[in-house]
Amino acid sequence: MKRRLRSVTFKIGATLTVVLLLAPRIGTRAHRAHVSRDLEAHVAKRSGERVRVIVHGDQNVIEALATRHGLRVARVLDDAGVLEANSAEIEALQQDSEIDHLSGDLPIRAAMSVTNVATGANQVWAGVSGLPGVTGKGVGVAVIDSGIKTHTALNNKIVGNVSFAGKSASDGYGHGTHIAGIIAGNGAAAINVTNLYTGGVAPGASLINVRVLGTDGSGLTSDVIAGIDWAINNRGRYNIRVINLSLGHPVMEPSATDPLCEAVARAAQAGIVVVASAGNVGKTSTGEPVLGGISSPGNSPYAITVGALNTRATTARSDDLVTTYSSRGPTRFDLRVKPDLVAPGNKIVSLLADASYVKTNYPLGYVAGSSTNAYYMMSGTSMATAAVSGAVALLLEANKNLTPSQVKLALQMSASYMPEAGLVGAGAGSINLVLARRIASTGLTDPLPASSIAGSPVLAGGVAFWDAGTLSGRLYSSTGMRILWGDQLTAVWTDPSRILWGDLNLLGLANPNTLLDANRIIWGDVSMSSVSSTRIIWGDSVINANGMRIIWGDATPALSTDPERIIWGDSSAGSGDPF
Repeated sequence: MKRRLRSVTFKIGATLTVVLLLAPRIGTRAHRAHVSRDLEAHVAKRSGERVRVIVHGDQNVIEALATRHGLRVARVLDDAGVLEANSAEIEALQQDSEIDHLSGDLPIRAAMSVTNVATGANQVWAGVSGLPGVTGKGVGVAVIDSGIKTHTALNNKIVGNVSFAGKSASDGYGHGTHIAGIIAGNGAAAINVTNLYTGGVAPGASLINVRVLGTDGSGLTSDVIAGIDWAINNRGRYNIRVINLSLGHPVMEPSATDPLCEAVARAAQAGIVVVASAGNVGKTSTGEPVLGGISSPGNSPYAITVGALNTRATTARSDDLVTTYSSRGPTRFDLRVKPDLVAPGNKIVSLLADASYVKTNYPLGYVAGSSTNAYYMMSGTSMATAAVSGAVALLLEANKNLTPSQVKLALQMSASYMPEAGLVGAGAGSINLVLARRIASTGLTDPLPASSIAGSPVLAGGVAFWDAGTLSGRLYSSTGMRILWGDQLTAVWTDPSRILWGDLNLLGLANPNTLLDANRIIWGDVSMSSVSSTRIIWGDSVINANGMRIIWGDATPALSTDPERIIWGDSSAGSGDPF
């Protein structure tokens, strides 16, 4: 499916940070390094104000580059450094043959009782289908966020602390503590306080607190990269098997050159499962659907990207919907199908960080409790992401030998496909931990075993995909659907690399999703049947067959007059879909 990308100029503030990627010297006089869209806009301003610049390379390379261009080294990372340069100096850097790419180091923002029953987590704790119960014991989850504050529900949970956003790793904002509670909090702490919190999805997991966001919930991409690299380097010390990234920034370049996505790839290649939020840009302020609003690093093919479900405060799945704010694919530039799956994210009650920014400024989110044992309601894909991180910890206790690809395969194949949302709305569907736990221990079978959640049978969609941006086009050309059955199931489970990128893999010859046409399976109820694939232009709005106006991804910054202030994490004060 061919689409033309239309460039958009973004307002970039004085705090803009620039990321440069060094490559071996390319001996050519005509060399000009590629720059991301946000840097194009900054250079066009002809500003003399210097901005931060991240450069790949060891310290010697960074210092040599700084000396050659007369720039100041502001920071050193594991395999990169931060310089400062103005518009003219950025243009000079483009012409340096040591550099092949420049990227904006964009500002980052922080993107249960029902959740644990609706996902099947409570059954997994107790043991299901003759398998022993698991709680995530021994599995380390790195929460890369605004820090984690002392809370009764987190006693003896936090085994490591580090901060890249100030001296203290504590949570002055309130986001990271809420996330930590969804992942691994102890529900016993809420007894006699509130029945709306029954603990995290993986109450036995260990938490590693990696603070990268400030007390206002914002930070820099370089801080997040430093946090990810720290987690990689310390994975053995804390048995870090999962990284939770409930944060993000607007996509300004393909994932292959996005420094944050590169860090995610390094983590996955080191054997860590990276779970990232899709973002909360599913609609405009006037309620119109937005397509292509997935944030970075959720656009990375190496991240398990999570959208948010509205369970309408019930454990039954029959009334579940993808929230209207949950970001939908395809991803900007790459046109990759995302998210990978969805989980409960609307009006989630978890832990409240005492004396935090959200407590002071958004008191309507308060639920119950006081001091270090208080509870708070938030909504967003951040909350859904935390639920999936907890789910991953359960699977990894069940089978410590699972690879990141096997974890994704188990989660996607077991999920309940949501045809009304389509692949770009819900990915493989709604998480089903009961079946995912069984797959983790016994592998894939045809048909998949039956499972029930909250007393009702749940059908698995048997859908899985890895997309490099070709899946939609291949489905339109009737070449992208692959049926997995028989010995193929054992083969792909043992070695997921046998799954071809760009295929929609459907488990079983009788899989009902084989009957869906390309428009329906990709877009769901946001039907594009009235718009040919060659007419869809990134940045345009179109009218679908139902008369609904759809805004494409380049319209995302219109949600805020200042794109640096977009809140990608979640909403507070009990907000969300009005159900």
